[in-house]
Amino acid sequence: MNYSFEPIGVIRSPYREKFGIPRQPSLVSAARVTLELLPPYDHPDCVRGLADFSHVWIHFVFHETLARGWQPLVRPPRLGGNAKVGVFASRSTHRPNPIGLSLVELASVNTAGRVMLELAGADLLDGTPVLDIKPYIPFVESRPEARGGFVDGPPPRLSVAWSDNALRQLAELAPPPGFAELVEQVLAQDPRPAYQNDPGRVYGVMLYCYNVRFAIDGEHALVLEILRENQN
Repeated sequence: MNYSFEPIGVIRSPYREKFGIPRQPSLVSAARVTLELLPPYDHPDCVRGLADFSHVWIHFVFHETLARGWQPLVRPPRLGGNAKVGVFASRSTHRPNPIGLSLVELASVNTAGRVMLELAGADLLDGTPVLDIKPYIPFVESRPEARGGFVDGPPPRLSVAWSDNALRQLAELAPPPGFAELVEQVLAQDPRPAYQNDPGRVYGVMLYCYNVRFAIDGEHALVLEILRENQN
């Protein structure tokens, strides 16, 4: 039996490409994301009472990885990108049904005009289709005693420093509020693929319309420059 679903909303996010998105929600609390509900779901009645909850589950589609399909074995970054586990023992974006699930903080509910939810700490790409929203209920869904398999705790974090050039550009470009904190949190969780460890390599991550260029040496990340990219 086949099933079809239609999006109830779409994500507006500072993450404009997959590279740089945290591998789990809540790792980058400075990431502010807006979920815009689409007609006919953009009615205030659809979110009545939702503001009473602090966190929500977001069910979404991995729309940028659909074309790659799926495989039974994947290489989780937490295992260094070499060891393999079954796709159902991972949170890989390449799944038989490309559905994602994120637990995020519900910062606000706006029903003045189109219904929009502001989410904090989300790991969602700009333009992500959302299939459903459900409130998080701590007493049934929080399990501190649960085993985490090969994901036995939060990943190590890098220290982040800014070059004089990057600080000057940050002041001149005047990006959105909280941008510097967002950059630091994104780089602290080391967005590089697990198999890459080249101190001489310069990387770039797109946040909003800004290309943040950086390098990583050991446990230290250095922001080199910030370039504003033209947006179509």
